[in-house]
Amino acid sequence: MVVPFSPGGSTDTLARIVGQKLTERSRQPVIIENRAGAGGHIGAEQVAKSAPDGYTLLLGGVPHAISASLYSKLPYDLARDLAAIAEVASFPSAIVLHPSLPANSVKKLIALARVRPGQLSFGSAGIGSPNHLSLELFQAMAGVRMVHVPYKGSGQLVGDLLAGQVQLASMGLPVAVPHVQSGKLRAIAVTGAARSPLLPEVPTVSEAGLPGFEVTSWYGVFGPAGLPADIVVKLNSEIGSAVTAPDVKERLAALGAEPSVKAPDQFARYVRQEITKWAKVVKDSGAKAE
Repeated sequence: MVVPFSPGGSTDTLARIVGQKLTERSRQPVIIENRAGAGGHIGAEQVAKSAPDGYTLLLGGVPHAISASLYSKLPYDLARDLAAIAEVASFPSAIVLHPSLPANSVKKLIALARVRPGQLSFGSAGIGSPNHLSLELFQAMAGVRMVHVPYKGSGQLVGDLLAGQVQLASMGLPVAVPHVQSGKLRAIAVTGAARSPLLPEVPTVSEAGLPGFEVTSWYGVFGPAGLPADIVVKLNSEIGSAVTAPDVKERLAALGAEPSVKAPDQFARYVRQEITKWAKVVKDSGAKAE
């Protein structure tokens, strides 16, 4: 199972959780191979060009759906060259504010941004990252304009947000929750379709003032295009059983993630919908790959 990002991150952790469970169920070792680089495209290209025999898989996700329009040219096509096998999990984020910002809800943030156009700043871990485009979509739906401040990774972003150098951000729950609980940051909403057990008192963006807003960082297993249907169905069944096992659900919950189970055709349709959704956000925001 190729993980197209560095070891230690949430994608890598997710792959190892699933890989371990698949090893137990199939009694065949699932080896995790990290092939980081080029925004996840080196690993994705490797799998796209592999033999369609079910022995080389990719743990890909929303970064690849965004990249389909963020990059002018890629060595593979997510929808055409990779077979969608099974969605694994989705990670909502939290919209968090520095406490000095006089807003404690989505509606108040929107009202403040309207009277101070171009004066509020939001940070992200990089141009085109899911949490960058999440707030671009937020701005488009709310009809407001804020200033995007991209960082080279989440560590520097978190430091500057805690210091008040930027005023808000969309941030993964495992990173955000400790700072929210300590009072160093204020969470006004979570970005998923439902509230998170990690922040049960915090509403979704949709229920807090922007109906229809939903953004999650989803990840799933892909194989090379042309993978035989019987292999796809078997892998989908095994992965679905793995991610819904009680111990796996518990480990995912600790990451702020929810297991996702879709049939292969449903997952393939969802991937195409996500490519289209983010293409519009990328175009409207003017974002280009660094």
